Amino acid sequence: MKLASFEVETPVGPVQRIGVVDDEWLVDVTASYGAVLADRGERRPAEVAAVTAPSEMLAFLHHGDKAFEAAREAVEFTDKTESSVGPNGARLRYRRDEVELLSPLPRPNSIRDFMVIEEHVRNSLDEPPDAWYEMPVYYKGNPDTVVRPGADVEWPAYSDKLDYELEIAAIIGKRGRDIPAERAEEYIAGYTIFNDFSARDIQLREMEAQLGPAKGKDFANGLGPVLVTPDEIDVENLTVSARINGEIWSDGSLGEMYHSFADIVEHVSHAEPLYPGDVLGSGTVGNGCGLELDRWIEPGDEIELEAEGIGVLRHRVVDST
Repeated sequence: MKLASFEVETPVGPVQRIGVVDDEWLVDVTASYGAVLADRGERRPAEVAAVTAPSEMLAFLHHGDKAFEAAREAVEFTDKTESSVGPNGARLRYRRDEVELLSPLPRPNSIRDFMVIEEHVRNSLDEPPDAWYEMPVYYKGNPDTVVRPGADVEWPAYSDKLDYELEIAAIIGKRGRDIPAERAEEYIAGYTIFNDFSARDIQLREMEAQLGPAKGKDFANGLGPVLVTPDEIDVENLTVSARINGEIWSDGSLGEMYHSFADIVEHVSHAEPLYPGDVLGSGTVGNGCGLELDRWIEPGDEIELEAEGIGVLRHRVVDST
């Protein structure tokens, strides 16, 4: 199942919704599940649907298996009904070209980004330190600077060297602590593409002080275009690529991960909790950024990151002036 966040206009302004996506249609999960409940004779279908399958992704993830089952039932119902509206006149589905997608998780609970692909490490740091092999290392990003698919990303005024990073992110769907690797998949709600935008000159300067990155990363995070549930994706063999202005700069596979997502979940949850909406980035695939290639993006460039089974995450970089 592919889940997306999107906005619809209402008399009181734009409202976030969650949809199940295919090539042509987007099923509004909350509205369609309300229609399911109305068909069953529920007296307050819209209200119950809003609680069971909330229309904002973070709340949806907190409702866990019940919300995902509601989404599946919603799709099955819209596939066979002739009605186009549900309780309170809410539309059940939209054509893909009618709506603009938000990030599947517009405001994550947290962002942790790892560096677990050896080729990228060797290209960036030469010889990896022993600690890199012993544990999956990460930095914490800024969950308030997630940029929706298709939006412009403003070049940070303090940087002269901007970079993209081609990554995949796992999104946590269930609270847990001390999770063994063999049970990690139970806690992953799905996967999406992650563009870890980087101000390389600032990142390298601040890390000379043995801390960070911070300003080198925190200005923008690209997530999207959809969240794909684990049953629909072979993440260990996922092929990915990056195009700049239509030209392929990078391609690779997540099969090159030295530490798997299961290892990452086990490591992060050791003696601390994971929560629904936590984002765990894979780190960059080998040759998956301009730093490794010594090729640099410029204002006006369009960046497209593509992952098999997930889609294309597209952004344009614009000058801050």
